[in-house]
Amino acid sequence: MTTHTPRTKDGLRGDGQAPPDGSPREADTAVRPRRAEISNLEIVDHYFSVAAERLGLRDDIAAVLRSSYREMQVQIPVKLSDGKIHVFSGYRVQHNGARGPYKGGIRFHPEVDLDEIRALASLMTWKTAVVGIPYGGAKGGVNCPAEELTDDELETVARMFVDRVDRLLGPTRDIPAPDVNTNAQTMAWMMDEYGKLHGYSPACVTGKPIALEGSYGREAATGRGLIYLLREVAPRLELTPSTTRLVVQGFGNVGSWAARIAAQLGCRVVGISDAGGAVTNPNGIDVEELYAHVREGGRITEFPNVEPIDPDELLQLECDVFIPAALGGMIHKDNADLLNCRLVIEGANSPTTPAADEILADKGILVVPDVLANAGGVIVSYFEWVQNLQHFRWDEREVNDRLGTIIRKAFREVSARAGDGGSSLRLAAYELGIERVVEAATVRGYIS
Repeated sequence: MTTHTPRTKDGLRGDGQAPPDGSPREADTAVRPRRAEISNLEIVDHYFSVAAERLGLRDDIAAVLRSSYREMQVQIPVKLSDGKIHVFSGYRVQHNGARGPYKGGIRFHPEVDLDEIRALASLMTWKTAVVGIPYGGAKGGVNCPAEELTDDELETVARMFVDRVDRLLGPTRDIPAPDVNTNAQTMAWMMDEYGKLHGYSPACVTGKPIALEGSYGREAATGRGLIYLLREVAPRLELTPSTTRLVVQGFGNVGSWAARIAAQLGCRVVGISDAGGAVTNPNGIDVEELYAHVREGGRITEFPNVEPIDPDELLQLECDVFIPAALGGMIHKDNADLLNCRLVIEGANSPTTPAADEILADKGILVVPDVLANAGGVIVSYFEWVQNLQHFRWDEREVNDRLGTIIRKAFREVSARAGDGGSSLRLAAYELGIERVVEAATVRGYIS
């Protein structure tokens, strides 16, 4: 029986292999730029602490909001193609449910550990509050090397995870969704496994295939939300689509959709990276063709009409907008000063460390934070859940229009809060989210 080897500080497993960045099963990850040593939990806790202090939150209430309501760790033993049983760890953390049922993705990634899941569950609490949808925050994951597993092995992991944490889940209790290295197929397996015990329950997970009452627009939602916010911010920076140059770090689901939608608007994508490398073309990359190339198994560095560059050089490319859409901690104190852009829109969770945040502010770079920027996915997950409860489907245009309405409204509220309080968009978003959770918890009698 083989137990999963934990990561070392440099982000490698004990056997020296590096993880993917959330893109579909990519190889040769040794080229990935170095991430910050600060953890996602430390990043989220830092911003929470600063916002709580600015709000004058009592220490006892802050302690309640900082900690998780429930945490579960389970054993996931799976016999793999090498004939051995590998034991992975599965996690589900329910952070705060004052505003509604718990909501949060499930990631399959070798770096998954309890602290990371705690951080992401907490972030989801504030994120759902900021955009005003009736959910609490949760997160889950399994520390398996998804890119190395067969589809049959991934199905076994998914089904076993649901079987182990079933008592926590349900359409009115806790609703998982896709995250790093999970997708609509993963959610189909999870929905089916949950249904074996509870009957047909499409609302038990979101991000499902269309054939199983998934929502139109869900796959593109996070990337689309980033571009809605780009369009919202553009006038204050005097940007128009035809003059806007983008660099996208991470070409998985979020980054690829953001790049493609931006290109459809007329923006020029001048740099892209994934776990296999980075490329640039100052005249613009054909992102639709690149996406097709990657989907067919090609490497981005083998794509025609681009120049391969070191992933660290991606940050130095001259552009208007930089979208980090890989893993957390990719913009840190040692590379933040290299950024050559006017705007950062965070597609990944916790991509920017607190030290880097200060550097970007000193450089005059506007940052639209993850707690708002990448909420498109959970917003459309909410739409999917609503549709499932009614067994009624909206068309894609209605989904996209509703997404735009909610995320633009949230941005304007956060922006007004930042302007009134003289704070960054990030702190304003945290303050707004914390206030809304405190209000709900107080009215329900959880705190007083």
